[in-house]
Amino acid sequence: MTAAPRIPLSSGHSIPQLGLGTWPLDNTQAAEVIATALELGYRHVDTAENYGNEEGVGEGLRRSGVPREDVFVTTKFNREWHSVGGVREAWERSVRRLGLDYLDLFLVH
Repeated sequence: MTAAPRIPLSSGHSIPQLGLGTWPLDNTQAAEVIATALELGYRHVDTAENYGNEEGVGEGLRRSGVPREDVFVTTKFNREWHSVGGVREAWERSVRRLGLDYLDLFLVH
């Protein structure tokens, strides 16, 4: 399958034009849907702490066999983490739940 076209960013990186949102999937559904979507050419996945499915999203990424560097992963943190230390902790928790070493985009939810 052909991957979704990408939009160049001023940083030199790029973001896929087409992304898959994961609300309201649970962990089991997210793992299945993400693996299938990546097989079909999706390369941008969006999740959030609030969705309660970051573990499933991470599992789907691993199941797909698509190299991590080829997938743009976005997640979001909640209001309770709105401080410098809070954002760091929220990031660490999200990457741990996702089973990743890094995020491509981390947003305020």
